[in-house]
Amino acid sequence: MTPLAEPTHDRGITTLTLDSPANRNALSAQLVGELSTALDACAADDTVRAVVLTHTGNTFCAGADLTGPPDPAAFVALMRQIVALPKPVVARVTGHVRAGGLGLLSACDISVAGPGASFALTESRLGLAPAVISMPLLPRTDPRAAARYYLTGERFDATEAARISLITIAVGSAEDIDKALVPVLDGLRRASPQGLAASKELVTATVRMSFDQYAEDLIARSAALFASAEAREGMTAFLERRDPAWVL
Repeated sequence: MTPLAEPTHDRGITTLTLDSPANRNALSAQLVGELSTALDACAADDTVRAVVLTHTGNTFCAGADLTGPPDPAAFVALMRQIVALPKPVVARVTGHVRAGGLGLLSACDISVAGPGASFALTESRLGLAPAVISMPLLPRTDPRAAARYYLTGERFDATEAARISLITIAVGSAEDIDKALVPVLDGLRRASPQGLAASKELVTATVRMSFDQYAEDLIARSAALFASAEAREGMTAFLERRDPAWVL
């Protein structure tokens, strides 16, 4: 069963839907590969003006699939692909976003989330760190807030996510999400392909520089953390629904 639904198209907007609610749309090797292929197709299609990335179920993305996580380099390539895509990528979020899912989200250009959304960088609680997702996340997020949520793993809502610039727009009801997207998508439809590509290149320059400078080091750091005894205990405890050994 494919974790990515068949793309849909509406007047220049292609919607890609993460569709693996059984594992909370976790980042498996298969999902990363299918999403990358779909984005390549969007980049090559002259009828596509922009991409909407959304999800089924109550979770946008739970982060890495701990039963079969993707190669860190492949996930980094996917995030950079979203950032460098010559067409805007808009995230439509109605559910929870955790760990690596925040990397996927922060790679997007524009994001709208509703009251059913919640966010948490839970890596520190598993003996890990938000290593590779730092490349799109830190250049776009308030640094003091990033320090707090990187270290504590606290959960926060869409209003807070908008305040710290993790997302673009927080809305008060699920129905308001699509209303908020109307002027955004209308604006993208009215823009020229060249104008969109050139404008996106300007606003993503710092994020792309982050990938160019830090990708190799952060991939190695992520792999070392995943291979550590402390991370094995953290991930085992998570899967067994118990506290890890270090909890006081």
